[in-house]
Amino acid sequence: MKAAFNKSGESPQRHLGAITLLVRDYDEAIAFYTNALGFELVEDTVLNNDKRWVRVRPGSEGTCLLLAKAANEEQAADIGRQSGGRVFLFLHTDDLPRDYAQMRAQGVRFRETPRTESYGLVAVFEDLYGNAWDLLQLNREITPQ
Repeated sequence: MKAAFNKSGESPQRHLGAITLLVRDYDEAIAFYTNALGFELVEDTVLNNDKRWVRVRPGSEGTCLLLAKAANEEQAADIGRQSGGRVFLFLHTDDLPRDYAQMRAQGVRFRETPRTESYGLVAVFEDLYGNAWDLLQLNREITPQ
């Protein structure tokens, strides 16, 4: 896929600001992501009686998870199935053994012990709702071809 260019010939600057994650309860989700995973609570703004704008992220900058409370039964049925049965997101780390131990101590459920792959160390864990994540420490930077 080619990037679109503006009239000056420059490539557009784009980034993912947020990825929506369906949750059962805002406070339950905030507690899990901030306590168990060590994410930063970026924003928690009340929009109306039942809706809030809640964003968390793993570091001090970058893409956030927008925690969206399921609004109806159809959305509630999709909680924990954000990935279609595959890994949902990749959480990169510079020290997988440290983070693996800390996350386990906080009650995070890992589906496996860390394993070595050609690209680095990896361990699959579940978030509060059962979505699968990769905890990943790369041997080197992987760039798309």
